[in-house]
Amino acid sequence: MEPRLSRFDPLGRIVYFDDFDDGHHGWMELIGNYEDSLDTMLPHYRDHRPPMISSATMWDTGSHGSLDGTYSLKVATRARAGHQAVAVKRATWRQLGLIQLEAYVACKPEASDLRLGNLDVRGFGLLFDLQNTQHRLMPHLRYLNAVDGQPRGVWQYKTETPPRVQTGPTGQISSVYHLDPTGWIDLPNGAQALCYNELPTKLNWHYLRLLVDLAAGHYLEFQCNDRRYDLSALGMIRAAPIATLPCMLNAAFFVEAGADKRAFLYLDSVLVSTAV
Repeated sequence: MEPRLSRFDPLGRIVYFDDFDDGHHGWMELIGNYEDSLDTMLPHYRDHRPPMISSATMWDTGSHGSLDGTYSLKVATRARAGHQAVAVKRATWRQLGLIQLEAYVACKPEASDLRLGNLDVRGFGLLFDLQNTQHRLMPHLRYLNAVDGQPRGVWQYKTETPPRVQTGPTGQISSVYHLDPTGWIDLPNGAQALCYNELPTKLNWHYLRLLVDLAAGHYLEFQCNDRRYDLSALGMIRAAPIATLPCMLNAAFFVEAGADKRAFLYLDSVLVSTAV
């Protein structure tokens, strides 16, 4: 097997494999829907930051590099508590069935002081934005690291979002901020300690895997490192299908600042696969 793929467990068909040593591979900033004027964009979308290719330069050790190679995709917030940044890749599916997202990630606040900062990131997560013939489906998972400087260390999911609103006069375009900070639910037995290491400039890479059944519209399983979570009994965000989004297969990663310090999510590589 190709060495870079041997650390993943893909399903039968690889839709894409992105190693950010050779570019962005179509991952971009998540911006809100608008029509006629950018002022129609929902407020939460207006200040997202675009992802960048990074060698993870640190003030004390030089360039940290990535898990495999030099560069990773860096998703960075502003230095403001509660600020979010999101990277998304948009594709389409060929056949209804199982869809799996895998990635190696590392999350840290900016090393702007000489303290560990392990509670300065509020959280990070991953999601799909999918559409089958019956529903728009949005499986979301977040690792809630800390709230107001207090540790949480638990995985969460969502089943609801705020109502969609029209963003222009024609009725064609609407929008919803599905990463709204409210409405997150702790996964059953979802507490998990992640490796943070002893300095603000040390990165440890974590393996993530999310498996969903697009045909049935259900979660199946989530994995972070050695922990596997059975998600088959959980609900997810679902809505009526949108006429312009048939076969949609979008994936995204996000990070949230917990203090007035930038929060960074580094993606070494991402693989999306389907059963057929």
